[in-house]
Amino acid sequence: MPDAKKIVIVGASLTAAKTVDELLDEDFDGEIVLLGSEAVRPYERPPLSKDFLRGEADPPFVHEAGFYDRDGLDLRTGTTVTSIDREARNVTLENGDTVGYDRLLLCTGAEPRHLDLPGSDLEGIVTLRTMDDSEALGAKLKEKPRVVVIGAGWIGAEVAASARQLGCEVTIVAPEAVPLERVLGPELGGFYKDVHTGEGVTFLGETAVTGFGGEGRVASVLTDKHGDLPADHDQVGVGVTPRTGLAEGAGLAVDNGVLVDASLRTEDPAIFAAGDIANAWNPFYDRRIRVEHWANARRQGAAAARAMLGREVSYDEIPYFFSDQYDVGMEYVGYATEWDRIVYRGDVEAREFIAFWIKDGRIAAGMNVNVWDVSETIRDLIAARTEIDLDRLADPEVELASLLPG
Repeated sequence: MPDAKKIVIVGASLTAAKTVDELLDEDFDGEIVLLGSEAVRPYERPPLSKDFLRGEADPPFVHEAGFYDRDGLDLRTGTTVTSIDREARNVTLENGDTVGYDRLLLCTGAEPRHLDLPGSDLEGIVTLRTMDDSEALGAKLKEKPRVVVIGAGWIGAEVAASARQLGCEVTIVAPEAVPLERVLGPELGGFYKDVHTGEGVTFLGETAVTGFGGEGRVASVLTDKHGDLPADHDQVGVGVTPRTGLAEGAGLAVDNGVLVDASLRTEDPAIFAAGDIANAWNPFYDRRIRVEHWANARRQGAAAARAMLGREVSYDEIPYFFSDQYDVGMEYVGYATEWDRIVYRGDVEAREFIAFWIKDGRIAAGMNVNVWDVSETIRDLIAARTEIDLDRLADPEVELASLLPG
């Protein structure tokens, strides 16, 4: 293909911002057009359920205000792309204008799932995805309402923690028996249940929401097992779905995200996808993986930039994410969908430990809780793919790096 002189990025997200950074670092001297539906420049999402939500941090913009005021860089906020014309190599905007491209990167992210239940249109039922969502919810939480959080994934758990830290009466309702069960399993999910209940949160697991009560504004959450729960505010965190509408409309392959190869390229050689939207082939795992986390957004943005410039790219990163809830900070490295056992290193009751998910004698994933500067070593242990002495792995007196082969 001819060299790219004009790169268009759809979705002014963290992924997009990191793509721009890498293009500039690679001395790309063409035109970069960044199209974002939101009215603000790219920002990071993790603080939206944590310190920014609690009013303890400034807006988490990736770049300073003047960063995009440079030659060759065109950031258009409040701009929605409605379609892609692959043959003409242009995108159509909501106002009817078109923008041509040599390379197109889709990083439109994901959108929250909504509950289609009786009363779900009442005021006071919210989802959290954007900075505006976080600011609006944070303002309400400062009034110390009775909050029911629906869903106990990462966003639900973090919002529940922030609401409780702000003095709200908080109840979590979830279909799983413990928080974060789908990712961490019942053992570590039980740890997080104890963390939340120890802070005064009511956790109602294995419970379905059947509707909402109230006149104009939500007053209660209706459940199948616990009756009507009084609520002044409901935060719904039941997962997200990748925003694949543009890709589908353009005839690109979609299956739990936009299908891309290890270079983040779709079947159209001029179109790439990265971030939450990308279901990418990962050579390390020899399978497709779609990751909805901060580190993946940063790394894939940079990788997509190099790929669009014709560099050799094979995105084989081992997933990483983090979470902060109350005084419990954690980092998780790996990708464990099944395991034989979990090995603990440290003091679980003191909330200072590392948990390792073990499959066939090898480490599939590791999570360090209030133990720092070990995530890179955990990643190296996973990447080594060698059987490990589990007794030494569990012994905090054994230096973790000494377990690496060679």
